[in-house]
Amino acid sequence: MRELWKLNPYIAKYPHLLLGGMIFIFLTNLFAVYAPSLIGEGVNAMKTFDDAFLAPIRDGQTEAMLFAESPVPEFPFTLKRIQAWFGGDTEAWTTGLNGKEDALAWIQRLALWQAGLFLLAYLVKGVFLFFTRQTIIVMSRRIEYDLKGTIFDQYQRLDATFYKAQDTGDLMNRISEDVSKVRMYLGPAIMYTLNLTMLIILVVIVMVYIDWKLTLYALSPLPLMSVGIYFVSSRINRQSEDVQRQQSGLSTFVQQHIAGIRVLKSFKRERDATKRFAKEADRYKMSALDLVKTEALFMPIIVLLVGLSTILTIYIGGQRVIAGELEVGHIFQFIFYVNLLTWPFASVGWVTSLVQKAEASMKRINDFMEVTPLIQSPLANNSAPVTMEELAFDNVSYRYPETGIEALQGISFSVKRGQIVAITGRTGSGKSTIAQLAMRIIDPCQGKVALNGKSLTEWDLDALRGLTGYVPQDVFLFSDTIAGNIAFAMSGEEAELEAVKGAAEEAHVAHNIERFERGYNTVLGERGINLSGGQKQRISIARAFLRKPHLLILDDCLSAVDTETEDVILKSIRKRGNEAAVLIISHRISSIRGADHVIVLDNGRVIESGTPSELVEAGGLYARMVEQQTESA
Repeated sequence: MRELWKLNPYIAKYPHLLLGGMIFIFLTNLFAVYAPSLIGEGVNAMKTFDDAFLAPIRDGQTEAMLFAESPVPEFPFTLKRIQAWFGGDTEAWTTGLNGKEDALAWIQRLALWQAGLFLLAYLVKGVFLFFTRQTIIVMSRRIEYDLKGTIFDQYQRLDATFYKAQDTGDLMNRISEDVSKVRMYLGPAIMYTLNLTMLIILVVIVMVYIDWKLTLYALSPLPLMSVGIYFVSSRINRQSEDVQRQQSGLSTFVQQHIAGIRVLKSFKRERDATKRFAKEADRYKMSALDLVKTEALFMPIIVLLVGLSTILTIYIGGQRVIAGELEVGHIFQFIFYVNLLTWPFASVGWVTSLVQKAEASMKRINDFMEVTPLIQSPLANNSAPVTMEELAFDNVSYRYPETGIEALQGISFSVKRGQIVAITGRTGSGKSTIAQLAMRIIDPCQGKVALNGKSLTEWDLDALRGLTGYVPQDVFLFSDTIAGNIAFAMSGEEAELEAVKGAAEEAHVAHNIERFERGYNTVLGERGINLSGGQKQRISIARAFLRKPHLLILDDCLSAVDTETEDVILKSIRKRGNEAAVLIISHRISSIRGADHVIVLDNGRVIESGTPSELVEAGGLYARMVEQQTESA
């Protein structure tokens, strides 16, 4: 449980809930143990009364002779105490017992009293059980909330390099499945462990007090049940995980084929898909059936061993009653205690399994939480940039660690406030890498990227990114309203609708939005699926415009728009360029023809730079790109 010990700081936040839960568990078990003693007391009192009054009548003694003596029967201890609390006397119950009918009425009255006290004890037990769950389980839910918040904060701290090396599904499992398994340890596992411990102590003390020999016989099968349930539970857990894997594979198969339904139909592969689905479903079915067969062993083991314990209790207890060493009511009491201990003993295997799963899940969470982000803000005493005057690349090189590909080699250029600089080149020449370096999503392997003459690593990271507006090549929209997606750039601030509309006008997407039935309140599907590619790009541009950034970075974000729309957006960018520095990255010559300066990359190196007209006259790669794209147009 080494990994689970790291949860102690979370548990320490809620000591009142843990302590309260322990108190309520103790009180719950106290009344659970006390209730069967009422049954034992009642049965013993009725047996005593039967021996004193009714048995002699059955043996031939007359009622007149028997009831004339007016003996006082032995009363249950609890009932005598209650009568004493209320100033009554149990001897008054025997007044006027003049015959067999009166005696039977007395027994009925006693039975009703004992049954009422029994129900009251279980009612109080139920109340304390409710408060137990309102403390221990609530504590686990609060820690679950805290843990998910901590993990999500870590997600946001980690850099792009980490995410490139990780599977998205695995990251989702850590904040969902793994945290849920940890919560099962914090809630049910702790609760049932405390419950089992306290219940065993209380029950064994009472049973040993009554008869230690019968206690040994009655409890002897229960440890065997715990061992059997442990092995069955371990097998169930392994098979459950296999079923979950098969179900995950089946779900993935269906999801992929639904997402690619047009490709599936266009290639006429429905029959093949059906056959492969049948194979996946068959594997899931076999795994589920194996699990069902194993689960079928669970209840028979419990019933068998509890039945054996009950038989031993009745047989051994009956012999001791005949020998005069025990009262018959105690046998009833022992049977209740055996059944009371059934689930706690059976839960040992289940709780052990919960702890094992939680340990494995917590290790996965701890491994992830101990990862140190490569991109971090400097010390707090470093100043934050308040404006952007110049962004400069000084002999910058970058190699992707996961592939070893050298994306950039010795890149040097600068972009100043009020200037538009364009980066172009063939596919894979390193254009997008420059955008990531400018945003400090990654850091260079060599050289320096500087803002206002100071390296980006020396500026506060949040303040730095607060000055920028970034439109990535892979546009991402949230499942929110169009207005919410545009206003996302405002960092939690309330953006006025008029400002949102103004940004949409600049991005030349307002007329499209207004055609929707709900306009700016239109809710987008996952990743903006109900929009065209061009509309998504323009909404993403409007998001960056709304922010009024000091540095605007556009990474090939006009690839899905027509020429007319591109011209309107470029005019808006030119207006922005009078106030901010603009870095346009594109392979389309039409997108960069209005730039003040163009840098041409090839294989990660700068091979040309200058104004668009100068580069055309130079007759290099840029001129060839212009020629090719002009011919294709």
